[in-house]
Amino acid sequence: MKEIRIHGRGGQGAVLAARMLASAFVAEGKHVASFPMYGFERRGAPVVAFTRVDDVPIREKTQIYTPDCLIVIDPGLLTLPTLFTGLKPGGVFILNSGKKLEKQPDKNLKVGGVVNATQIAVDEIGRDIPNTCLLGAFAAASGWLKLESILNALPDYLSGDILQRNLKSAERGYREVEVTKW
Repeated sequence: MKEIRIHGRGGQGAVLAARMLASAFVAEGKHVASFPMYGFERRGAPVVAFTRVDDVPIREKTQIYTPDCLIVIDPGLLTLPTLFTGLKPGGVFILNSGKKLEKQPDKNLKVGGVVNATQIAVDEIGRDIPNTCLLGAFAAASGWLKLESILNALPDYLSGDILQRNLKSAERGYREVEVTKW
């Protein structure tokens, strides 16, 4: 089983990203479980969303304490002392940032992907909602999922012009992510 924990703030699309990710994995024949955990339900408050994926049905419904992957939508959350707590050895880290990773942020990380998803979202969508860009970056950096699966999942959640803009955002995330291996 692979477990993915997404950290963001209300309004950045963390919960929707977890659902889209789950749909993309289902399209590849996987079993999934996806759900959010809210603190204060307001724009800007920290939000954590979870996605589990496996080849067999998933019965576990608890939050994810030992993730295989962390996706961080808001780089301000890097200051959380518990962000990397429980990360499994060989972990994957996807970060929304305009700055490169200067060093390995946690000893358990094997792969790090950094993309300026905020700038891409503003360019493509017109708003700071970087979730689909980070899903593209996740596909490229982790290798766990095909970009086409993500692109095919987006119409289940978006339509019209905003769908087209998010498809471009996801594609740019896939192409522009800078991947580092430790």
